[in-house]
Amino acid sequence: MHWIVESLRMSGVMAWEILWGLMLGFLLSAVVQAVVSKEEMSRLLPDDRPGTIAVACGLGAASSSCSYAAAALARSMFRKGANFSASMAFMFASTNLVIELGILLAVLMGWQFTVAEFVGGPLMIIFLTVLLRWFVSPALVEKARKQAERGVAGRMEGHAAMDMSMHQGSLWHRMASDKGRTAISHFFFMDWYSLWMDIGLGLLISGVIAALVPSTFWQGFFLVGHPVAARFWGPVVGPLVAVLSFVCSIGNVPLAAVLWQGGISFGGVISFLFADLIIFPLLNIYRKYYGGRVAALLGVLFYAAMVLASLVVEGLFSLLHLIPSHGGVNIMQEGVRWNYTTWLNIAFLIVAAVMLPRFLRTGGPDMLRMMGNEHMDHGGHATEKHCCH
Repeated sequence: MHWIVESLRMSGVMAWEILWGLMLGFLLSAVVQAVVSKEEMSRLLPDDRPGTIAVACGLGAASSSCSYAAAALARSMFRKGANFSASMAFMFASTNLVIELGILLAVLMGWQFTVAEFVGGPLMIIFLTVLLRWFVSPALVEKARKQAERGVAGRMEGHAAMDMSMHQGSLWHRMASDKGRTAISHFFFMDWYSLWMDIGLGLLISGVIAALVPSTFWQGFFLVGHPVAARFWGPVVGPLVAVLSFVCSIGNVPLAAVLWQGGISFGGVISFLFADLIIFPLLNIYRKYYGGRVAALLGVLFYAAMVLASLVVEGLFSLLHLIPSHGGVNIMQEGVRWNYTTWLNIAFLIVAAVMLPRFLRTGGPDMLRMMGNEHMDHGGHATEKHCCH
């Protein structure tokens, strides 16, 4: 019973420490999503030129951080005419360049990891775009498009189909109007609904591993005793650990903190964080979306881009002396205390409580019930829409 209690204690402490960061990230993300329309995204991604890929990164950063929703939306954009590589870049940005991820990394692990994520994320997308140009032929893209047009459902299809953004008026008007505040409340609670399972699973797994697995295991597995080898080995095996953990999106941040505390390399942690899009459930969704051959190729190319970007980040941060010490993460040992974290948690819980009545009386619960489903017409296109009033 002792290790069970200790695992739950560590999970609870981490949850308390990251609560305000998650709520701030979801709130900022909700504001952005409320003023950015999904309707125009496909039109803005006609090719894989550098400018278009940059636009895809920006649109992805303004989107949801749920990996399943990002995959569904990327498929939807591809079906509506967006370039395949640009759609994949959008998907990567949706989970690696979002606001809530940066805040969570800063709170739990330190600002260096936030900077590394936002430096390595664009690098990873650049590598991916080049790899897709080299290895994905036009014929293969056409085969993927035919499979995508079948409209086989994955997960969070309803999330991808919904568009509650406002299209008219200044940014302040969009946010301050009744419809804007309703959209913000819906996006806020929709993100919580999309990610609570991944976040909870990540916290539980992290608590169990922190309680049961000694640091010496991770140090041996990641070759910590051989610093030069560890710099190359960590980025190579980091994604494989993420795949086996089955935790995607920002839910893998707590486990990344445990791995870093256990002594693995900086690049290994970064590659682990990047690997949320190659866990087995998502690879199976790619198979449904684009066919088995394309899905297998995507898995290999995604992995290669993650490893290459992590190696560059490791080398760059080492050269600039920006890699923090492993002793910087001690949240689980400290426990819950009456400090700034507690005050921030209370403040953001009040903000959420203020938004909750509007969410409940404007169709929010019905929206959540629809989110995991998608109604298709005979042509395989999404017919579900959600509009806030």
